[in-house]
Amino acid sequence: MATTNYLSAISMTMIIFFASYVSTDPDMLQDVCAADFTNDDLIKLNGFLCKKHASSDDFFFSGLSYPRSTDNTFGATPTLITVLNISGLNTLGMAVSRIDFAPGGLNPPHLHPRASEIFFVLEGELEVAFITTDNKLYYKPVKGGELFVLPKGLIHFQINRGNESAVAIAAFNSQFPGIQRVPNALFGSYPDVPNDVLAKTFGIGINQVKKIKSWLDS
Repeated sequence: MATTNYLSAISMTMIIFFASYVSTDPDMLQDVCAADFTNDDLIKLNGFLCKKHASSDDFFFSGLSYPRSTDNTFGATPTLITVLNISGLNTLGMAVSRIDFAPGGLNPPHLHPRASEIFFVLEGELEVAFITTDNKLYYKPVKGGELFVLPKGLIHFQINRGNESAVAIAAFNSQFPGIQRVPNALFGSYPDVPNDVLAKTFGIGINQVKKIKSWLDS
């Protein structure tokens, strides 16, 4: 167990370093720039203003050390950590996420408009895939200790087909990767996408559209 934890720590360090190295955010012009959230009325362009005095706590977060509940519609829970959670990430061009999967859990098709992703499986085995703009599917079973690269802006998903829970860590090369879940975007937007548009798009009836919207809202 100690060896496994050590290897996981080394792997996570390498992932974060790589994500920072290939950052898509603007280069920083100072050593640190812990985000100052007190100026909420200002428009932010690619980052936040810097605190006058940063502290060690601005660069620390302990919230990924425990599993999240997977008692939800899809049986999977992503916990995305950005500059809003760790103010010291401001201008560093990286973010991280923990994803917990119940047996059969699905992280449904989604995309990150501002970042590529390195998806590292800590425990269990997951099927990971992305789809290119010419509709080609790239798919791979990924076991604990293995990783899969997910290109920026492409739809991707992960599913746990095993009988045990699974855990993964994802690293992004943006402090604000953004996330747009395809089912929620189409069937859970506000205001709603018109039912007839969705019915015609997917070749289903209006009642089926309403049922999907209700299911996602539950």
